[in-house]
Amino acid sequence: MNAVSAVTAPYDAERVRADFPILAQQVNGHPLIYLDSAASGQRPLAVLRAVERYETHHHSNVHRGVHALSQAATEAFEGARERVRRFLNARSTREIVFVRGATEGINLVAQSLARPRFGPGDEILITGLEHHANIVPWQMVCEQSGCALKVAPIDRRGEVDIGRLLELLTARTRLVAVAHVSNALGTIVPVKRIIEAAHSSGALVLVDGAQAVPHGAVDVRELGCDFYAFSGHKLYGPTGIGVLFGREELLEEMPPWQGGGDMIRTVSFEKSTYNELPWKFEAGTPNISGAVGLAAAMDYLESLGLEAVAAHEQRLLALATAELERMPGIEIIGTAAHKAAVLSFTLRGCHPHDLGTILDSEGVAIRTGHHCAMPVMTFFDIPATARASFGCYNTEADVRALVTALGKAREVFG
Repeated sequence: MNAVSAVTAPYDAERVRADFPILAQQVNGHPLIYLDSAASGQRPLAVLRAVERYETHHHSNVHRGVHALSQAATEAFEGARERVRRFLNARSTREIVFVRGATEGINLVAQSLARPRFGPGDEILITGLEHHANIVPWQMVCEQSGCALKVAPIDRRGEVDIGRLLELLTARTRLVAVAHVSNALGTIVPVKRIIEAAHSSGALVLVDGAQAVPHGAVDVRELGCDFYAFSGHKLYGPTGIGVLFGREELLEEMPPWQGGGDMIRTVSFEKSTYNELPWKFEAGTPNISGAVGLAAAMDYLESLGLEAVAAHEQRLLALATAELERMPGIEIIGTAAHKAAVLSFTLRGCHPHDLGTILDSEGVAIRTGHHCAMPVMTFFDIPATARASFGCYNTEADVRALVTALGKAREVFG
């Protein structure tokens, strides 16, 4: 993620909010205050209409078809791939693989790259901040191949202990897998520094970018990563679509992960040969409308200005942090110096699930639980947190509504 620079035009969050029809409704008699974008962003009209237009005018299966609808669907699908390439500044569309989401992208690398190549004596290095999707696939590879999993610890601010990570990075490290932004705490991880250090040790690097792409520009060439995975639904796009970026020379060497239609060149009972990149990793009929919607989401977000959105979200995060710090009984979990728009907290005497229920009764939607980051909760010796996460459509009024609802919860549990 690039640093946020000054923006000249004022950001009109109310106008942006009007682009998201779902936000116009009421919940439990209150206007909906949606503070759960880290789990899944809402979709603007531009995305909904792009998907509807595809489904009502162009839908067919892609590739190989000679009729007009198949040609149109293929053009839309491959056009979406080119849109993703530009969004990430990848060198070629051959480096852009459509997957179901970041989880599938990580599993693809685990099973196609790591499992066949790694063995006893090799190590995979992750951090204590990771989402389960960037832990479990590597544990599975370790069980399958005999390699070892190492974990760089975090500190009480929720930051990766870079010094310890560098100590764990040795000649035995084959792969470093690290989140760009923590989904549980919002910590922005210095991935470029980690990538440079890993490459100096001869290790490859996969970055889980699911929580990063909605909050700032990502340039995979500038980062220098080997793989970058993210999900469309975090980026105001559809569910069931995601992207794995991989350096072309690495993807070229990797065998397919799944077999079936479209990933083949020839099939006989004696032997099959495989398609070119990126299609050799895309077995079966893809989520065509999802790719179309993802491309529209990228168009929409860039039309707002990635820097403008990031600056707006940082203002909301600063405002919400200051308000919660003043509230007795509230403890903020994760106080890293550099954070994306995620605020995790607890209320003394109140389980986060109960807190989330009370806030929902006031129309305020937050996420509660371990956020698929149970090791983070274990580190802080808590069962769960309440998490408010901000998106391009949130306003200062949303922060005030959160604070008011928390005040009512404090009256119950205070």
